[in-house]
Order: sequence, then structure tokens, then C-alpha cells
Amino acid sequence: MLKRNFDTTGIITDNTYSIHLYGRRMRARLVEKEGGKPHPKSVLGKLLTKHNIDPDASPIPPKIKPVEAVIAAPESKPEKIKAPAIVTATERVKTAIPNLTDLADKFGSDKGSSKHRYTELYHMLFQPFVTRKINFLEMGLQIGGPEHGNSEDRQTTDCPSIRMWLEYFPKAKIHGLDVSDFSWCKDDRFEFFRCDMDDRNAIANTADTLPPMDIIIDDASHASHHQQNAFLELFPSLNSGGLYIIEDLRWQPEPYEKKGITKTAELFSGFSNSRQFIHSDPEIAAEFNALAPHISGCFMFQAQYNKHKRDQVAVIHKV
Repeated sequence: MLKRNFDTTGIITDNTYSIHLYGRRMRARLVEKEGGKPHPKSVLGKLLTKHNIDPDASPIPPKIKPVEAVIAAPESKPEKIKAPAIVTATERVKTAIPNLTDLADKFGSDKGSSKHRYTELYHMLFQPFVTRKINFLEMGLQIGGPEHGNSEDRQTTDCPSIRMWLEYFPKAKIHGLDVSDFSWCKDDRFEFFRCDMDDRNAIANTADTLPPMDIIIDDASHASHHQQNAFLELFPSLNSGGLYIIEDLRWQPEPYEKKGITKTAELFSGFSNSRQFIHSDPEIAAEFNALAPHISGCFMFQAQYNKHKRDQVAVIHKV
């Protein structure tokens, strides 16, 4: 029911008038493996489209089990203690450094609590950089580019994460890279570079133009070879102690993804286990392994920080 492009010929026929779903198992699978809704090319996804059912309008509610503890005084009845309510952004304790998740929600970035929750991790990792004059680069500035079937010359309207970074890092120089045009975004501490991630030479030329970076985030097309080419060209210029982060590892766009190429999640997960890069292309493997001595650590985080889900973010720390 959830496999993409699964051939149902001979299984679902003109004589089929119902399909039985094991709701409890299906809900668990959708939440844990599919991000809450079926892929549109799966059998279940096609049925939703056929019957005009919008899964976003009726999301599967999170299953939160109360944490129970027992306090037993002599000759007294056990008392159950429920888990405390989740702290909202408005209730969060205010500190000198603004909470990054609050900023993501303020500017409408999907890195915040509304979707990916990346900012929970980033707020912890980026604390030592907040008050420093660093160079920061993000690739991919607004959702909806060619990876979603749109023209690279689309009209861009916002760059929420750039606005978030400018407020979070008051002394940083923020650099943005995208295949679409964001030159209209003006700020004394922001500089935009237009670059096609499908062209490795273009990435190399842009890398030569950029100053050494302290933090790099790849949130561009998410195609495996795009991510890998960007890493090979940009990681060498990362400052010592810098962080290189690759987002959205569990999704690759059909318009760009090459068949047979090693997925980026698999590539870095293998390295984190063995300190060796294994790739379907021996030349690419050799390039990555040449950079291995400069990597002090590689850490993989699953979607929603749930161990049972697929790898979603790679954080690479430079020696």
C-alpha cells in the first residue's frame, strides 16, 4: 500500500470493491516511516488523490504516552504522575541569546517546530558561534525550485532562513547560494551567489569566490550528486573547527536524482561507522577518502530525532 509505483494489476481489479487496512499498523508506519502521509505515487497516495482527500487537512495526531511514576507512602494508595505539558515558544524562558526555534517560527522557516525541528539541534551546535564574526553559508533559500519541477527562473518571494540567520548571528556575514535569483534580498551582512548545483565547475568557481566559512548548510536540491559535489568543493575551504551540515537526506528529487548513485545518507552513515567512504563511483570514493583525515567527527540524526526513522541530517565537524 505504501510502495511507490507498485503494480496492482491482478490484485486490485474491477471486482474489487474494498480494501482492508489494519489502521493501527498503518498509522504507525505512516508516522514512523513516511513522514505522516503516503507518497503520492503509492497505492494509498493515489487513492487519496482519486477521492480528493487531503492528508494535510487531517494529520495523524502524535501518540504521546503519559509517563507514569508511582509514589507510595506507607499505607497510602499509589499516585500516578502524568508527563508535564510541552513547553510552547511563548512560555519558553527568555535568555540573552534568542532561541533559534522561536526565530524559525517567527520567519516561517520549515527548520522550526512546524516541520523539521532542525533548529533544536542547531541552537545547541551554534552557541559558540553566536557572538563571533563568522562567515556562514546556506545553499537553498526558498522551497519550490527545480527540484519540485519549477523553473530556475521562478519569481522568488522570500528567504525566511536568511532572515532568521541575520537575527540569530548579529555579527556574522551571511552568504546565500541558490539556482534561482535572490539578488533582491538586501542587507549589509548578506551576500547572494547564484549557482547551478548540477554543474560542479560552477560550484568550484563559487567556492573560489567565497571566503573561508565557519558554518555551511546544504538545503539545496537534495539530489545525491549535488550534495556530494558541493561537499567535495566547499568542505576543503571550511575553517578548522567549522561545521558542515547536510539536510533532508531521506528525500531526493526525481528530476535530478541519478540512478545507481550512492545516497548521501548511506555515504556518511558508512563513514561514521567505519571512518571510510564507500561509493558506487570509485573516483568519487577516492575524493571523499582524501578528505577523511580532515573530519574529526560525523554525526547522523534521524527525522524528528526518532531512532526508528531514517537518517535526515548529517553534521560533519572539521579538524
